[in-house]
Amino acid sequence: MTGFCSLALLLPVLLGCAGGHPVPGRASFHKLLLISFDGFRWDYDQDVDTPHMDRLARQGVKAKYLTPPFVTMTSPSHFTTISGRWIEDHGVIHNMMFNTETQWKYSYKTTQNKTEWWDNGALPLWITAQRQGRKTASFHYPGGGAKYNGEPVQRSLVESYTHPDSNETEWRENIDIVMNWFTKEDFDFVTLYYGEPDSVGHRVGPETNDRRVIIQQIDRTIGYLVEAIERHGLTEHLNVIITSDHGMTTVKKQPNVTEILLTNYIKFKDLVKFDIVDYGGFGMLLPKPGQEEAVYQALKDAHPHLKVYKKEDFPERFHFAKHERVLPIVMYADSGYNINGQLIIYFNKGDHGFDNALMDMKTIFRAFGPDFKKNYLAESFDSIHIYPLMCRLLGVTPEPHNGSLAVTQDMLLDRHDQQSDSVAHAKTLGMYWSPRCPALRPQAPPSGARAYVGPASR
Repeated sequence: MTGFCSLALLLPVLLGCAGGHPVPGRASFHKLLLISFDGFRWDYDQDVDTPHMDRLARQGVKAKYLTPPFVTMTSPSHFTTISGRWIEDHGVIHNMMFNTETQWKYSYKTTQNKTEWWDNGALPLWITAQRQGRKTASFHYPGGGAKYNGEPVQRSLVESYTHPDSNETEWRENIDIVMNWFTKEDFDFVTLYYGEPDSVGHRVGPETNDRRVIIQQIDRTIGYLVEAIERHGLTEHLNVIITSDHGMTTVKKQPNVTEILLTNYIKFKDLVKFDIVDYGGFGMLLPKPGQEEAVYQALKDAHPHLKVYKKEDFPERFHFAKHERVLPIVMYADSGYNINGQLIIYFNKGDHGFDNALMDMKTIFRAFGPDFKKNYLAESFDSIHIYPLMCRLLGVTPEPHNGSLAVTQDMLLDRHDQQSDSVAHAKTLGMYWSPRCPALRPQAPPSGARAYVGPASR
């Protein structure tokens, strides 16, 4: 290939990164719907009849499983999917916004309306796409209710405090609303969130009949989705990605195990200024001035199923601890062990927040539509790679991110090959996502401490 042709292929990438313009080379793009079913473990469809999900596997793409980021919680994981950034890069480190000075902790649903928790410099795809001429909307998706650099998502519905998670009639109504957004109002990109099977998994546990019943309800809803797409004439115009944020595991309780209770090993009143514990298998502590070493030494070998680190020593593979909001002492527990602070008050039968390498934390990826191959079984991959895939489908130049299109491009039909070649060529020159941001760490394709004090502040 001549140098002129090489430059011609490279320019769209460079100009897109520099100026935020849409990726050229496609005369048109198809609409995109991203659906998340919270807490859908990778194997939930294997012990119950799911004819509609089975049909999608034949008519589209199914990954063996999807690995969420650590920490395996709803808001951090969803924001990785929508931004393509590791949690330590996007800063949404927990479901709860918190302030170590005021001692305030805001609930998951309250945090959905707190722009200062979400707007940390990493732009979600809604904002990037609408700046490039796409029309975007969020339906209950975490982060959709915030403003980014002062800019809101063009249409956003945020869950109310009393919103029911498992109303099947409402689920179908939501699909009908979204279909009308696509057909009557010409939206290009919509994210749709459902709070199940997470709620059932927490309440009764993942290995229960109630969980199997809710999976059948999800399967019926997917069947209704496909029928609605056909009814609205969107079959050849809409790509759909169905995924989740984390898995679920059974909580281990006394008398079967010795539960983790931190007050057995440290005196909170004397040593701890602020804590984020009693929230599943993950926790953080802000020691009082001069007490960090004492807290660490008291906890590091306190319980055989508890891993405790100073922030700076937290394993790099998690891509979590480098953000300034992460507290000086970071800990996580072995599968099924909750981290309790001063009392054992936890009543959930199932939980998450554990090591994302555990199979119980893995989740699902399904995709279908005019740009996806049929009957294609993809290898497992990290959820961070969904972002560049969505940018490709929408014909949008991505923001700097940590994913790689190389991980998912084989699930796309050949119409994308020409553009894939130009991206691959740019990568060989070491200039792929953003020459302006050399600190970004795109992940290679897989083979198979300061406390946060905000401005006002599952």
